[in-house]
Amino acid sequence: MTVTDAQTDTPFESTATVPTLNGRPLPRRPRRIPLPAPESAEMPDNVICEPWGGLVDVHTVTSLVAASHGTSSPAGQTAIGNLVRAVARRRPDLHVAEAFVDVQQPNVATVLGGLAREARLSEPAAPGGRKRIVPLLLSAGYHVHVDLAEAAAGHGDASVAGALGPDQRLVKVLARRLQEAGLRRGDHVILGSAGSTDARAVADCEITAQMLGKYLGMNVATGYISAAQPELKSAVSAGQARISKRRFAARNARVVVATYLLAPGYFASLAAGCGADIVTEPLLVPDQEPPAELVNLVLDRFSRG
Repeated sequence: MTVTDAQTDTPFESTATVPTLNGRPLPRRPRRIPLPAPESAEMPDNVICEPWGGLVDVHTVTSLVAASHGTSSPAGQTAIGNLVRAVARRRPDLHVAEAFVDVQQPNVATVLGGLAREARLSEPAAPGGRKRIVPLLLSAGYHVHVDLAEAAAGHGDASVAGALGPDQRLVKVLARRLQEAGLRRGDHVILGSAGSTDARAVADCEITAQMLGKYLGMNVATGYISAAQPELKSAVSAGQARISKRRFAARNARVVVATYLLAPGYFASLAAGCGADIVTEPLLVPDQEPPAELVNLVLDRFSRG
């Protein structure tokens, strides 16, 4: 048997001199995929999400209630807390309060009630400033449309902003996590989301996968940890099956899950055990500063809904 050089195409380089063995291309080291330029003429800085239901003069809003899902994970609690504190540092003119829709306390209604009492005690003769609830949630599902809407309805001076996603700033953080994990051209990428029984939240995740795929210039599939299909482990198995059917030179590809979760916690641990070759970190990491994109996004939702 002899090894010869032949001109052929591989999934990683369009034209190259590739060694062959008995007419079959030998595997070669694939190239890492570069991130797009920071500013893309094709993609706006964000994507307008559905309105939260009305305009509010932001000059009258004095309190930002950052409402996350809540987690029993100390790492997750730290990561979310770091984001809330970063938002507060950026807007010292606001009263920034942390609240939770599940698992942790205080809940949103309790925080709103406390802010109202503080306003009455400090300025009993003044009408007080309004309050804006910003969901620290990636998709607009039941928690946004029902839980937070009901909490705001009990306080006439409160309103609910839109969920964080879909948004191009989230896509940029996802892409950076993929690059940090060593994403290579030819890898099979899956957006790993929490999942929801609310079709609107699932649609938000599908849009995010499409945006990420366009940003990277490669296909991005979806997989859900709970309540939606395809289930993440099944999506990983399907990706591995697709890779096994590729040509010999393309079997260097891996299944890579882009973790579309805000912070470490129970769902992040399930994503880590999904069987993929690589699973990225969540958007927030407890021992790192929150990405500037996320701080800007929270404040943008506060201002624009």
